[in-house]
Amino acid sequence: MDRTHRCSRDSLSGRRGKFGGTRGGAHYVTDWPRPGDFGVVAEGEAGNPVGAAWARAFPVDDPGYGYVGPGVPELTLGVLPEHRGRGVGGALLDALVEAAVEQSVAGLSLSVEDGNPAVRLYMTRGFLAVGREGASDTMLLDLARVAAGRPGS
Repeated sequence: MDRTHRCSRDSLSGRRGKFGGTRGGAHYVTDWPRPGDFGVVAEGEAGNPVGAAWARAFPVDDPGYGYVGPGVPELTLGVLPEHRGRGVGGALLDALVEAAVEQSVAGLSLSVEDGNPAVRLYMTRGFLAVGREGASDTMLLDLARVAAGRPGS
């Protein structure tokens, strides 16, 4: 992975089949971007998208899988299989967290299924399990803690 860019309507909306096109995933990309949505796209050497991460806040009456509360966007992250294990997911997650801190978002949440190796990535970045539903953990990253740990904070 060479570059990580903020998402625009053009860079994410046409890629639902690759990044979030499942029935449940559509909840996270329908009408992209809505107010408050933000994200990043990782590009390979030829400028082709190889992964994406984005965040969307949901109301209490229409939550996503990783819902923890109003004002806390849920994170979605996907990397094409042939680009996994190369640091793309970590770069995307770091860029998305940076964007969230810049926007003064209180936290980021997500849902991760048992056996998903990405749970190690989330834990190394400070996400903590705060709930459980079925075979998935709901995890939360407190962005005030992240921002406080930065130089000049």
